[in-house]
Amino acid sequence: MTSLQEARLAREAEICYVTLAMVTDYDCWHPDHDAVTAQQIIANLVKNSVTAKAVLRAAVKRVPPRPRTCECASALEFALVTAAELVPEPVKRDLAPIIGKYIR
Repeated sequence: MTSLQEARLAREAEICYVTLAMVTDYDCWHPDHDAVTAQQIIANLVKNSVTAKAVLRAAVKRVPPRPRTCECASALEFALVTAAELVPEPVKRDLAPIIGKYIR
């Protein structure tokens, strides 16, 4: 699995994005790993869930309360090529949460 589409969409929406990937089992691709049971995979999923929640709590505490200065915050600034006057009003309205600061 990849996060390509999610990362691209987050970038378009000027959302900072990071992937947290956690392994549940190796037997599907690792030739030297023993087969695992569904119960083992579920047990790993439960452990991963606890770990992911802890990582998320710690990460959220570190998000600064001030305006963002990262490149993500202005990724669309020079990406929109259609002249504002050519964009239909309903489209502007629908996309306002994403492009509103660039196109009026």
